[in-house]
Amino acid sequence: MQTASCPKRFAKTNKLHAGVDEAGRGPLAGPVVAAAVILPRRCGFLDDLNDSKALTEARRVELAVEIRKRALVAVGIAEPEEIDRLNILHATMAAMSRAVLSLPCVVERCYIDGNRTPRLPCPTTALVGGDSYDPAIMAASIIAKTVRDAIMIRAGRRYPGYAFASNKGYGAPAHQHGLRTLGPTPIHRYSFAPVRQALEGAHRDLFEPVAE
Repeated sequence: MQTASCPKRFAKTNKLHAGVDEAGRGPLAGPVVAAAVILPRRCGFLDDLNDSKALTEARRVELAVEIRKRALVAVGIAEPEEIDRLNILHATMAAMSRAVLSLPCVVERCYIDGNRTPRLPCPTTALVGGDSYDPAIMAASIIAKTVRDAIMIRAGRRYPGYAFASNKGYGAPAHQHGLRTLGPTPIHRYSFAPVRQALEGAHRDLFEPVAE
């Protein structure tokens, strides 16, 4: 899955630099979400940007709204079944590629948070810790995190008993308790050891996958 937004101030023929980051590599459930963001040259909220993990949830949501208003934003998603099939690293690279390829312009270069880059039709640069100092990557981390959080909050309503709204699919005690007592759901990552172990001791719930 991939989505994009394009404020009118950007021409679709522009060659621009994108920051790319992901959210959700570590959880036991839910998708991995990547975002690609191209910031305008003049951006009034740059001083407010930070790594999404260093911001409160409320502040992330506020900044995500501002980023979507002023920047080029695209999102790519790899679902749990793809994570199980490819492994989390390759699924993350796939989500990043989808995000970049969804941008409504020609990208001149991508700056990727981390030490690996996906295969793209433009030059790429890996920036270890880039979400702590590169504004476009910071913005991408905020978008990816807020999109994924919203998905997991919806999942919590559909699959009660795992506290997805609070833990977002990470292995918190309430989530682990749900796994032990209820077993995995279709949005769990069956290739992850805690989920495999829970599956051995419980019947799989026959629910439909969560809608995006």
